[in-house]
Amino acid sequence: MYEIASRDSTEQKAYKKSTRKKVNAMATVVHENLPPVLDSKSEQPPSVFDGTTRLYMAYTCPFAQRVWITRNYKIFYFLFSLMFCYYLFIYLFGLQDEIKLVAISLEDKPVWYKEKVHPANKVPALEHNGKIVGESLDLIKYVDSNFEGPSLLPDDPEKRKFAEELFSYSDTFNITVYGSFKGDPAKEAGPCFDYLEKALHKFDDGPFLLGQLSLVDIAYIPFVERAQIFLSEVIKYDITAGRPKLAAWIEELNQVDAYKQTKLKDPKGLVELYKIRYM
Repeated sequence: MYEIASRDSTEQKAYKKSTRKKVNAMATVVHENLPPVLDSKSEQPPSVFDGTTRLYMAYTCPFAQRVWITRNYKIFYFLFSLMFCYYLFIYLFGLQDEIKLVAISLEDKPVWYKEKVHPANKVPALEHNGKIVGESLDLIKYVDSNFEGPSLLPDDPEKRKFAEELFSYSDTFNITVYGSFKGDPAKEAGPCFDYLEKALHKFDDGPFLLGQLSLVDIAYIPFVERAQIFLSEVIKYDITAGRPKLAAWIEELNQVDAYKQTKLKDPKGLVELYKIRYM
């Protein structure tokens, strides 16, 4: 596999940025048939610990969506052969078969999932190399580090440091924003969206939180997606009003197919669920 030296020249940095954009563009051609949801009535579990890598997830779970997006993005990576005249030969490989999805019902989990796969009985969980890896933030880093594909964390030390700051804030963001659904979202959740707006001003080499698309964007977007739907529909609160960078960030992510394929298919169902849960 072609590797670029860690100390990049200006040309190499520009090449990496261009390549990342191509990955985003090329990803729009990939679609997969999603597996059915398994519940307590599912007759047989999939074979487990047989050497197959499986991502146990739920289509409606934002934590699982983080790992699903990461897995989808890593579908494409580039192997470079010769540069002959003006032609660059590009080969595309996928992780769809390398990381198989196993969809679990959150409301009616199969008994075998807790007994045979993940005693914590939570999703997401990754079955890989004879072990189970859990916790969504750990998992997206694990998938990025252990599977082929374009890296979703930058080499730049300053960006790496800021990434860790954003990861650390994500739990506070989620708890505060979702807790505000029972109170005054504009007052309580507004500062959280202001935090993202400010963060999006830090780097000017792209529209994402670290400039280019990264695990940090993937960590936040599932929760922002749900909050935007609920707050807009029920509270009539526009999270992007007065936050142009946040609006542009959401719009850019909506163009990334690795994310688009994971978006909620039933926003109205989410609204009704959240009304029961939070109001």
